[in-house]
Amino acid sequence: MDFSIGELSKATGVKVPTIRYYEKEGLIEAPIRTEGNQRRYQERDLDRLRFLKHCRDLGLPMEVIRELIDLSLHPEKPCCNANRIAADQLQAIRARIAHLKKLEKELARISASCTGERPAADCNILKAFGDHDLCLSDHK
Repeated sequence: MDFSIGELSKATGVKVPTIRYYEKEGLIEAPIRTEGNQRRYQERDLDRLRFLKHCRDLGLPMEVIRELIDLSLHPEKPCCNANRIAADQLQAIRARIAHLKKLEKELARISASCTGERPAADCNILKAFGDHDLCLSDHK
């Protein structure tokens, strides 16, 4: 079975311009073209696009996805690189979560500092947003 780019988009949830970008970047093979120059994708393209989408949904950067694709094209290779990639991504996500928790705490404190009843010139929120020194923690 083959798919038009629209059908492939619908089946994977990946937008048409993104599919074209992946094709241009060599992440999916250039599709067969009909006599009318319409792209026709194969089942392997559907599988690859699902793989790409899931990797992106997991927050993996494109250079890492390229490594994973390369590894998948060499099934005889050990999977230690895939393991390293997953561990690195987990560490990066945990660091972002820690950062977001700092932001949450500081924004909750800032938000609680204002009743909304003062003139804007005396608003603690506006003052805090304008001066990092008014923050209680380093949340950069």
